[in-house]
Amino acid sequence: MTVLADRIEMADSSGELTLDTMFEWVETMPVPEGYKVEIVGGNIFMAPQRDTHWDIILDIVEQLRSKYPRKRVKSDVRVDYPGHLNGFASDITVMAEDSAKNDKGLWRYQDVEFVAEVISRKTGANDYGPKKDAYAAAGVPVYLIVDPYTGRWHLHTKPKDGEYRGELSLDFGDEIDLTGTVVGLVLETGEFPRD
Repeated sequence: MTVLADRIEMADSSGELTLDTMFEWVETMPVPEGYKVEIVGGNIFMAPQRDTHWDIILDIVEQLRSKYPRKRVKSDVRVDYPGHLNGFASDITVMAEDSAKNDKGLWRYQDVEFVAEVISRKTGANDYGPKKDAYAAAGVPVYLIVDPYTGRWHLHTKPKDGEYRGELSLDFGDEIDLTGTVVGLVLETGEFPRD
């Protein structure tokens, strides 16, 4: 960890702190297997993958696959978003049909059509706060938060001027009607597990 601290100090003193530099640090860190790492507002967060978390992600991905080809549905893939050092590895991301990676080999946030985040207890505040703000600022048309602790889902649509103008929250068991959005399908939530 001393090397990491030295690198952070060097980057801070030179004013060159970038997401690429931070992700290089993460690659040298001893991240335990099964942990997801992302950078939100310049802070590095690690969260373990839980069964409930994975079961919900897989359920949503399987439903999305009824419409989208595999190459457009991503999970835990880095996308850099607007704001200060936001490199997210969203639980589920759906890319636009003609999307392409940038010159760094990363997917562009401008091509993201849908994001779903399943709440983890220790990082849930990011999903409800700074990540939601970054997705809205990026113009992500549909942002879905699924919370297994409350048994509720929260749909955010119609991004404008850095905020979502359309919001709907209902319980597990209530379907998520995305037919009026770019996603164009209905997601069933009756089998989402709770924590």
